[in-house]
Amino acid sequence: MSSRKKEVPDSLLDRYRARMEEELEGKKKPIRAETRDYMDFKMEMLPPHMNLYEKLCNISESILKIKPDKKKIAPLQQSISTAHLDITPSGAASFGILAPLVILLFLSILLYAVFHSFVLTIFAAFMCLILIGPFSNMPHYLAQYWRLKASSQMVLCIFYVVTYMRHTSNIENAIQFASEHLSAPLSLDLKKVVWDVETSKFDTLKDSLDYYLNSWTEYNMEFVESFHLIESSLLESDESRRLAALDRSLNVILEETYEKMLHYAHDLKSPITMLHMLGVILPILGLVILPLVVSFIDGVTWIHLSFIYNIFLPLIVYFIGKSILSKRPTGYGDTDISEEHPIYKKYRNIIVRFGSSEIKINPIFMAVGVGAILLFIGLSPILLHLAFPSFDTALDSDGKFLFLDYKADKAGNIVGPFGLGASVLGIFVTLSLGLGIGLFFFLKSKRLLKIRNRTKQLEDEFSSALFQLGNRLGDDIPAEKAFGKVGESIQNTNAGRFFSLVNINIQKLGMSLNEAIFNPARGAIIFFPSKVIESSMKVLIESVKKGPKIAAQALTNIARYIKEIHRVNERLKDLMADIISSMNSQIKFLTPAIAGIVVGITSMITAVLGKLIIGMERITQESSEITASGVASLPEFFSLGIPTYYFQIVVGIYVVEIIYILTVLSNGIENGSDKLNERYNLGKNMIRSTILYCILCLIVMLLFNFIAVEILGSNF
Repeated sequence: MSSRKKEVPDSLLDRYRARMEEELEGKKKPIRAETRDYMDFKMEMLPPHMNLYEKLCNISESILKIKPDKKKIAPLQQSISTAHLDITPSGAASFGILAPLVILLFLSILLYAVFHSFVLTIFAAFMCLILIGPFSNMPHYLAQYWRLKASSQMVLCIFYVVTYMRHTSNIENAIQFASEHLSAPLSLDLKKVVWDVETSKFDTLKDSLDYYLNSWTEYNMEFVESFHLIESSLLESDESRRLAALDRSLNVILEETYEKMLHYAHDLKSPITMLHMLGVILPILGLVILPLVVSFIDGVTWIHLSFIYNIFLPLIVYFIGKSILSKRPTGYGDTDISEEHPIYKKYRNIIVRFGSSEIKINPIFMAVGVGAILLFIGLSPILLHLAFPSFDTALDSDGKFLFLDYKADKAGNIVGPFGLGASVLGIFVTLSLGLGIGLFFFLKSKRLLKIRNRTKQLEDEFSSALFQLGNRLGDDIPAEKAFGKVGESIQNTNAGRFFSLVNINIQKLGMSLNEAIFNPARGAIIFFPSKVIESSMKVLIESVKKGPKIAAQALTNIARYIKEIHRVNERLKDLMADIISSMNSQIKFLTPAIAGIVVGITSMITAVLGKLIIGMERITQESSEITASGVASLPEFFSLGIPTYYFQIVVGIYVVEIIYILTVLSNGIENGSDKLNERYNLGKNMIRSTILYCILCLIVMLLFNFIAVEILGSNF
């Protein structure tokens, strides 16, 4: 019996010693002590693309296991932990090599099979080699995205913790309270802090919290300082000094966030100017000389132009924009709660009424339907030529403007369409892409944003309303009656409507105070979905249990905090106003206007070159003397160039991509990770800018083509 007892501990000890050695050498994924609740919560909160990335990394590691450089293992592991990814550094490195190889294989086969172009295959190989770096560093990008999104909730996080701890000095309950009212990802981080204690990874909550705060030391020191001040308040025996430490913690994160945003705003002008010049002005102005270049160089087609303008340049602009956004100070920004609140889910669909009946339509169906119709119109010149190769018609009595105008090149191949009618219809391709994307985002977010704007207006009024409510409670008036009195005094305001709803639920429906506010069906908070208001009411419910005096003091402090946060937010918006207005002018006017004019000018140049080639060929055939002098070689020197139909589509897609990238960048600079506002701005900008581009393109194209034909009409 003794020998058997001895063997079991030895075998277990050897087994775990070997396992620890494997983990330390990076040969095996460490065992994670995580509860089922945490894993379920993580699967619900993590975006779908991050779960997909985890699966791809694990598959890549099983197929082609590549160990990263020793210097890169620690930073990769830190980024993996920050983003809560269930992968290893080896899996990330394997995916970084294997994914570009797979993309290269399929892209090369596709390009060679469809276009029979070796040059395009080489270009695709070059692009895939460039992708190895970004794909290998994907954990860093996901961690940066996680930090950006989490940091936009940090002021609210400190606000929730301080608000709770003013009336109950318990940091465990305060962190739990904050995690329940914050959105992901910061709520996931705080829950992980608590669960690490529950699973015995750390002995105390302080150890777990300090370990988590260490990950923010390099990125948001004010958040760390604020939490340290909150921790220090637990050691204060004097109540006034404890409250002073809590107040100081909120002031620290507000003041230092403002200072960092001030420096960021000053340093942002040069990168934004560079982005505008390299990504918008120079590429679009370079399009003017492209018809001449293409006319002199055989073999260059619209496909090569599309690779440069629709893939290569947008990627450069995107990564420059991401680099600018990555330097944005953390700690400030609006958050999107549309995915969580029931009323937001209710207003996602479009309601179409037919008499007494209603039909709910998903915005994506309407956007796809409109886009498909416009795309069919835009592709009709190609479809018409495929169906009836010999079909064409003149748009005017003189036959100067043809509808399709397909021509034979030097090799005898039929190319086109060069006709003005086809060029005009090609605008619908750009319109289908811009309006399709714009309608989807606009319809999905318009009604939701109205609700949130109404809620924000309530938040602006809420500090004074809470102050009045606190005064009523300070007069020893029960909370149930205080809501009715305050609601009467501030009628015709959003805050007054909120307080009146609570009073109606209490007086007419016989609900308790908690039910009147938080009832899932009739609670007042349902109609004003705000985390700030919700948390304030939660604190009220908790503090009322300790007496109206304590509740009055808690509400007075909450009102002061809300006012202070609002003041700092307004100062930050003033800092960013110049840069944001400059970017908005680029998005809404400059980029579509310049691109539309350039396409019109390019259409004229292409028409002039086409007329010159036809005229020179006619002159060459009629005059033998000119042939002897060598001018007959001039038509051979020029090629037909790129049809305006394809050229406009390439430029139009580029404009849509640039508008998308600049809108995301502008919203990220101004609001942080605010997806609802980003979708709304994308919808507005896509629709307005695309329509502006198409109108200008159409006007300039028609005007310049008429001028060119009138000038050349008498000579050719």
